[in-house]
Amino acid sequence: MPPTPLRDLPSAVCRGLRWVLADIDDTLTSDGRLEAAAYAALERLHDAGLHVVPITGRPAGWCDLIARFWPVDAVVGENGALCMRYDRGRRAMRTIFWQDGAERAASRLRLTALAERILREVPGTALASDQPYRACDLAIDIAEDVVPLPPAAVARVVALFAEAGASAKVSSIHVNGWFGDWDKLRMTRRLFAEQWDADLDAVREQVVFIGDSPNDAPMFGHFPHAVGVANVARYLDGIAAAPAYITAHPGGAGFVELAEAILAARVR
Repeated sequence: MPPTPLRDLPSAVCRGLRWVLADIDDTLTSDGRLEAAAYAALERLHDAGLHVVPITGRPAGWCDLIARFWPVDAVVGENGALCMRYDRGRRAMRTIFWQDGAERAASRLRLTALAERILREVPGTALASDQPYRACDLAIDIAEDVVPLPPAAVARVVALFAEAGASAKVSSIHVNGWFGDWDKLRMTRRLFAEQWDADLDAVREQVVFIGDSPNDAPMFGHFPHAVGVANVARYLDGIAAAPAYITAHPGGAGFVELAEAILAARVR
């Protein structure tokens, strides 16, 4: 069933929300930039008392900055390989990794070899520019700083990850791969348990997630009030789970659309 327009999201749902979870690339951002309106919407949601958590494929190094400097409660990074939350009172960063240090080191050796094969066998690919800041996965650039690859080339990258026994997820800009059993949803469950002593299944009616691409499918499938920004439409024919709602606007403007709907309902 195709997603319902966001304008049909009930006001009662918006009033009952406690958490806003959001992908970053092409969900909070627009054409590769975090624009002022989207950042201000994050801050307005946080100031309204909602728990705001970016759920991203971006690397550990970026997540450290996001957790410290953005108006958020925590951040899940590398598609669920880790989460970070900054305790401002103690001036301490709390980082949870899905794997221990030895597992991460072993995986890194395998990923380095796999990266060489992918770049050799799939013309037009490159390591993502944020790869040096990653702790757990391998990001292959398919559209960020390279000429966007055709679908057949993207499928070949995914197939090479699978042949090596790695998980792979496609975002709007990267194919991310890793040796491990995490995803965005699994780490979000762990974050909720440790940060808020909450069972994610029990509180999912109080959560909205907004995203844009196939790597968001676990989140779209779990949350009844999941939202896709308008640009998710290009993936709907093949995505494993579609969002319940879709915004009228793409990228950051779609996130602002959701934030305004939530905030308007909560002042009534």
